[in-house]
Amino acid sequence: MKNVLKFLLSIQLKHSKFVQQVNGFTLIELLVALLLAFLVLTPLLGFMVNILSTDQKEQAKANSEQEIQTAIDYIANDLQQAVYIYDQTALTTNSNTVPASSGIKDQIPPVKKASICDSSNTTVTCKPILVFWKRKFLAGAITLSSSTTGSTTANKIDDTFVYSLVAYYLIKDSSTTWSNAARIARFEITDGVLAASGTTTGTTGNCGTDYPNDTYIDTSHCPDVGFQRFNLNLPSAAGLTQKMNSWKAASTAYTQQPLVLIDYIDQTSIGSTLPTCPTGTLSYGSYMGFYTCVDVANTTAQVFLRGNALARLQSSNFDYSSNNQTYFPTASVRVQGRGYLFTK
Repeated sequence: MKNVLKFLLSIQLKHSKFVQQVNGFTLIELLVALLLAFLVLTPLLGFMVNILSTDQKEQAKANSEQEIQTAIDYIANDLQQAVYIYDQTALTTNSNTVPASSGIKDQIPPVKKASICDSSNTTVTCKPILVFWKRKFLAGAITLSSSTTGSTTANKIDDTFVYSLVAYYLIKDSSTTWSNAARIARFEITDGVLAASGTTTGTTGNCGTDYPNDTYIDTSHCPDVGFQRFNLNLPSAAGLTQKMNSWKAASTAYTQQPLVLIDYIDQTSIGSTLPTCPTGTLSYGSYMGFYTCVDVANTTAQVFLRGNALARLQSSNFDYSSNNQTYFPTASVRVQGRGYLFTK
């Protein structure tokens, strides 16, 4: 009996040690496990953070490249209908008395109708870089007549073209709506659709005091506020450039607002070294992100854009340098206006 008790007691002791061994860890074991986990997980977390950061940078570059290409294509399509393109001299000089006219700076924003671009704020850049007249296509703008088939009456309509003034601006300000980099905005004012009789001097117009001698097809086809057609009936001694530079806006203030075409444009200052363009053709602002080479005689413009993907990733220290040039995608296009300008 004594031996049986000893045997049972030994079994119980062994069982107790086994249970104690599998039901927990010592403090040293826990500390060792934590240390090993730290040594393994820390490099993995760093690797994952690096992958996410790289992916974010590549996505920013891809977005900028795509937007720059889309913007340059849009501007190229716009320029194809140009009939006259203003050069840098015209955009930086005020208009004077014909035939000495040399510019239209005081006829377009921000000098004219300063509410569009706040020219009173010296920290704001709002500079026209590309300004041109174009023939704008209007689909179904003219109602010719009505025809009746059975009990159905339908209007016959026709398409037409009108002239419009288009201006692309480089804007840099402190607006919280847009990025800390620069942006490009497009401004346009368009003529209305004249009645079949066209312009009749001496009659009363139907589109307000700015157009007393013009009769338009109806009041829903009036010119945009502030629009005025250019005048080519000036003395023959005045060439086409002088005639176009003598253009005057209507007296009524513009109501059109510039529409932003693209944001995240490089705001790095041009500095003392200007972009390379043929002599007398460069049109530029304060920054390298947007400039043009304009050939007035051939109605041709070469447009250069440079984006800033770095401004998508950080709020400061995102100027261009040779070390970060991969974040600044560029695009350029050379376009000759194909619109026809009747000069006689």
